[in-house]
Formats: sequence, structure tokens, C-alpha cells
Amino acid sequence: MKTITLGLIGFGTIGAGVVRLLQENGGLIERRLGARLFLKRIADLDITTPRVVSVPPGLLTTEAAKIIHDPDIDIVIELMGGYEPARSYILSALANGKHVVTANKALLATHGNEVFRTADRRHVDIRFEASVGGTIPIVKTLKESLVGNRIDSFMAIMNGTSNYILSKMTDEEKPFQVVLKEAQALGFAEADPTFDIEGIDTAHKLAIVLSLAYGKRVNIDQIYREGISNISMQDLEFAKEFGYRIKLLALAFSRGDQVEARIHPTMIPADAMLANVNSNFNAFHIIGSSSGPVFLYGQGAGMMPTASAVISDIIDIARGMIHGVSRLVPYRSLSEDIIDDIRLIPFPEIRTNYYFRFMAADKAGVLSKISGILGEMNISIASVIQKGRKKDGAVPVVMTTHKARELDVREALTRIDRLDVVHEPTVLIRIEDERL
Repeated sequence: MKTITLGLIGFGTIGAGVVRLLQENGGLIERRLGARLFLKRIADLDITTPRVVSVPPGLLTTEAAKIIHDPDIDIVIELMGGYEPARSYILSALANGKHVVTANKALLATHGNEVFRTADRRHVDIRFEASVGGTIPIVKTLKESLVGNRIDSFMAIMNGTSNYILSKMTDEEKPFQVVLKEAQALGFAEADPTFDIEGIDTAHKLAIVLSLAYGKRVNIDQIYREGISNISMQDLEFAKEFGYRIKLLALAFSRGDQVEARIHPTMIPADAMLANVNSNFNAFHIIGSSSGPVFLYGQGAGMMPTASAVISDIIDIARGMIHGVSRLVPYRSLSEDIIDDIRLIPFPEIRTNYYFRFMAADKAGVLSKISGILGEMNISIASVIQKGRKKDGAVPVVMTTHKARELDVREALTRIDRLDVVHEPTVLIRIEDERL
């Protein structure tokens, strides 16, 4: 029986999960693969702290070079995260003719072009299912299952921390800071939660997804991003009154030869499937030109769900090695020699529906002033709620709109916020609702 030799760089939570899965399901994997996976070495800066799995001391090293330059190792598994030295390790492994499996979304979103180019030149494979959606097979779905489709639209919850916070705020009526502290205590949020709550983690994942869905190179800096830290209980309550829930969504829509891509808190109908994905779960709603709607749901992070995705990639590469083939599936849906740059629609030109909350003086004529400016900017009002919840002499005036252009909305709100009857900057949340 053939033996496929592995080297693991990064023995943290996910790395320990991979080792545990290999130990617990080794026999099952061997029968399904028809070959043996042999983990020869593990590299980590800390090789003394106990893990959830035990390994022989001789398996551990603090020198990644002992894996990268070992001629016996076929597949390098990079699970250390971050940009450097992970980037250098991956490039060196590829240059040495080794296949690579990684879960490093930030690295691929930022340096993916260089990494994929190197892998292509060396005729080796690089797999990264675990970089997006944890155990959810979104990468394979886009590269393989839906390869015959144009991807018309993509809407996803891709960050469990933000989803947990918004779910708790909505269902238990707890303010943002309280729920954030709970999430940190449970391990759902980092001590510094910026990457999660400001949409940076989601942006990394969306950049990867866009490259797969449209077979393009993506510049992450061109993707509009907005986080959840300014979502208030008041806006969640109004969302309920309109029949919506608020989620941090990654959105992409095919618009001819361009793509609209953005990340922001979004109001969606409360009966939509994505609206009912709660806690720290992730979900993907894809519409293909032939497939129609496809919905994927599951654990988007965590030791064993992510380890499951890593093992899946290892087995895919190993199956190719057994049959003497590699790169049977292109890294990004198209061959690297024909892939080109994505054309993203500038964010000010996008058109969608909007929710506005104005804190306005409780006097006659205020609504007409606001609606007048909106009308001048071609923004049509769909519904209005005005309630007498006074705050420093102001009451909330809440509106939803029909589709409008972002540039026009920004100009209108700038003018409205200058009115002496408007007491606070207007709150804006975008809406995705086909009924409007």
C-alpha cells in the first residue's frame, strides 16, 4: 500500500484537530483512500505546552525548514496563520515541489496571486477548503459542483463571531458591548475582536470566493467593507417592525462583465433562510444560472469542523498522487495562464434598498423637509415609521426606500444632516428584499 507523507506547520487549535482526526479516523481514511497517510513531522514555536492530542516527542520540531526541505514529505500542511513567515514557508514548500494544504484566508486573500503563480510554475497542487466556511464545502462547490454555471448572485454569513453577536442582540435584546464580552468569555471572539466585528475576516473570505465564483484575480482593497460595531438596539427593534433581521452579509452579484461586491450589516426578511442562521453558524446562498438556488449551512470555524476540511484537501491531493496526476481542478476555476483581473463596480454606483433613521425635532414640517431632499436625489420612500420616543427633544423618523444609488443616498444624507431640525447623524442600513 502506498504511503503519503505529511508535514504539519502550526500545532495550534486546528493543527491539533488535524492530528486528532488522523489518529481517530486513520483506519477509515486508509480504506477510503487506498493509501496510508503518515504524519512524519510537526513544526511549531511551542512544542512543550500540552495539546488535546499526544504525539511522540521525536515528531516535534521548532524548525519549519525540517519539513519544507525534507525530500520524503509529499504534502505540507500550513496552519500557523498570519502573513509571515507563513507566506515564505508556503512559497518555499511549493518551490521544492511539495503540495500544500492551507487554511490561511488572510494570506490567500492578500498574496494569493503570488502563491497560485508559484504553485502553477512548479506543477504542484495547493488546496484551501478550510480557509472559507470551516467545514462547509464552499470552495469545492464553486470550483467543481457549480463549474458549469454562471454565478448570478452570492449572499453569505461568513463570520461566526459577528453572527453570534447580532443573534444575541436580536433575540435576547442585549446591547452590543454586553454580548461582545459574553462572546469573548465563551471563546467565540478574540480579545481584540476587530477582524471579526469590522468585517475584515469576512473580506478575506469574500476575496477568495470571488476568485472562485468568477475565475478572476481579486484586489481585496477594492471590496467595500462595513462592520457591526455601530448597530444599536433601536435599529434592531425597528428592523423587527419592518419584518427584518440584521445580518453581517457578504454579497456579490453578476452585472454583465462586472461584479458588484460588498460587505456590510444588511436587513433581510425575517422568513429568509439566511435570516434564521443564528449563533456562530455560517451559511452560503448561491444562485447559479442553471442550478438555481443552492444553500450551504454549517460550522464555519472550530477545531474539528475546520480539521475536517483540511483532511478533505489532503485526501484530494493524495488521490491525485496515487493516480499520478495533480492540479486536475484549477486553483481558481480557470487555469492560471488565462485568469485576469475582476472588474468590480465602484461602490458609489451600486443600487439597493435602504433603511434610514433620523433623530429629528418633534415639530410640523420636518418630514416634508426630509422627504423633499430625498425626492430631489431620486430616492423613493417605500415606508415610514414615526414614533414619539423623545431623546433630547428629538424623535426617530424611520424610512425604507425603493432601490436607489449609493452616491445619491450619501449626498442626500449629507444635506439632511445639515438641517437644524436633525439632531444626530442619520443611521443608514442597507436592505436586500426583492419585495421592495
